[in-house]
Order: sequence, then structure tokens, then C-alpha cells
Amino acid sequence: MPKPIICIGATLVDELFHARNSILPATTNEALVTKTAGGVAHNIAQQLAILEVHVQLISVFGNDSDGDWLKGACRRSGVKLDGSITCEGLSGKYTGILDHDGSLYTAFLTNAAFNLITPDHLEKQTNLLMTASFIMADANTSLESMLWLLAFSNKTGIPFIIEPASVPPAMKLKGADLNGLFLITPNEDELPVLCSEKAFLTQLQVEELLAKGVEYVWLHNGKQGSALYSKDKSISLHAPDVEVVDCTGAGDGSLSGFLLGKTLGKSDEECIKLAHTLSAEILQVNGAIVTHLNQQQLLSSVDKYYPD
Repeated sequence: MPKPIICIGATLVDELFHARNSILPATTNEALVTKTAGGVAHNIAQQLAILEVHVQLISVFGNDSDGDWLKGACRRSGVKLDGSITCEGLSGKYTGILDHDGSLYTAFLTNAAFNLITPDHLEKQTNLLMTASFIMADANTSLESMLWLLAFSNKTGIPFIIEPASVPPAMKLKGADLNGLFLITPNEDELPVLCSEKAFLTQLQVEELLAKGVEYVWLHNGKQGSALYSKDKSISLHAPDVEVVDCTGAGDGSLSGFLLGKTLGKSDEECIKLAHTLSAEILQVNGAIVTHLNQQQLLSSVDKYYPD
């Protein structure tokens, strides 16, 4: 059996309110609401499973009806939960408020129990982690657990990836020893909080992370595309021009596409094209997951957005 990609971090109920018109503060706004399974690690794991990649998810679920619903959604997609935790209480919830153009206006995170994914819990999952082709953690995971995973990666040679998730969780990585980290994937808001104050330009920030021993820094710039940096080279690629329905999960989808490319033995540039293609497809649907494409259909879609 192929080695799984192991995703570690958030699984949440995503409740998204889509404003019908431009949001007016301090008054009532008409909206449509959708409910889906979400969370950064979950989104990446489920998308990979839909794209026929073997995946394990280490996350936290409440012992409520939402927790049962979330676990059912994972299993139906083919995501295995051998290392996950079910705790007493309510499952975590992400409530997003989206403006009429699909952009995020604000969001709330409640009842998350990421603190339960401890180094001790991960130590107990060593046999499972040893089976991985890649290990990915979102930064909702505690700093202690991410550093444990990095040490595990350095010891075993299994590549470890950190997805910053958003600015607040990314801040805890500032000053951390990231030597040996395979990949970190910040956007333009998250990158500065990973670095010292003396790195006040984007190039200086990227150079600082590379000097710390990070192998690749993949900087996401929204509509401008992304750039993958290493000590030896950089690769930049524009984003496809699409009509945005919902921005939720586009960054998660990028990493899913990149990891799919890696499992297929594709070059870095091909992986980024695949990442942008999947992200573009996600932007055009409600929710954070594309369910209408299998692996072969996604691979065939790259030429639609990047007709070389």
C-alpha cells in the first residue's frame, strides 16, 4: 500500500455566512448560510483523499453530534482517523462572514481543542507516523507539538511541512528553531510574523527563514499568484483569473495540489501549477473542498489555466 500523507491539526464545523450585498457594520445584513466540514488539516486531508491519495488525519473531535458528523464526512471521503482524539464536549466551529464578493470579512473560532494534540499523544502515534511519505501540521497545533514533529522529521528523514493557517497561530513560530523543516507556506500577512523585526522586506523575511534551515518557503500572494523559494532558486507563477464565489479553503487547496504533485513525482514548477489549478477550482465553488474532480480530471485541467 502507498505511504500515506499524514495531516495534523484542525477539524471544524465550517459555518459560512455569505452576504448578499456589501456588508454594513453595526446593522442587519442579509446572508445565505452553508455548513460544511472544515479546518485546515481536515481540508487538506479530505481534498487529498478525494484526489485518490492515501491520507491519515490526526485531529480532535467532540463527542457530540457535530463530532459524529465530522468523523462520518472524513470516513466517507476515505480519510483515516487512526491517530485522532475524541474528547468530552462540543466540537470546534469556524464561523466565517463573507462579503458579497466572496472575500473574508471576519471569522470566529470556538470550542477548538488543539491543545490535546500533545507531544505525548504524538509519541504514542510513532508507528503510524513512521509510515508517512509527508507529514503536514497546521499552526493551530501547539508549538511544542510542531517542534516534536520537526525533531521526528530530522531523525527519520520524513519531510515535514507547516501551514501557518492564519496570523495568530503563525505568531508562535517567531523565533522557533526551524532547522530541517522541508516547507512552510505563509501568505503575505503571515510571513512577517514568522520573522524578526529587522527583516522588514519580503526578500529579507524569506532569506531569514532559509537561513534558519527551512528548505523551501512558499509565499502565497492571493490574486498575484505564489513564489517558491529555496537557497538555490525561486519559482514564481501567476494565479489564474477566475470569478470568485467563495475564498474559503483556497490556500488549503493549494497545498493539497502541491502534495498531490509530489506524490506523483512531478517537478516543483509542475506542483505549483497543479496547486494553482486546484485553488482556482475551489474559488469557483462554495466551501473549501472540490468534489467534482478526480485526480485525472484535475491533472487534465492544468492546461486550461496554463496553456503553455
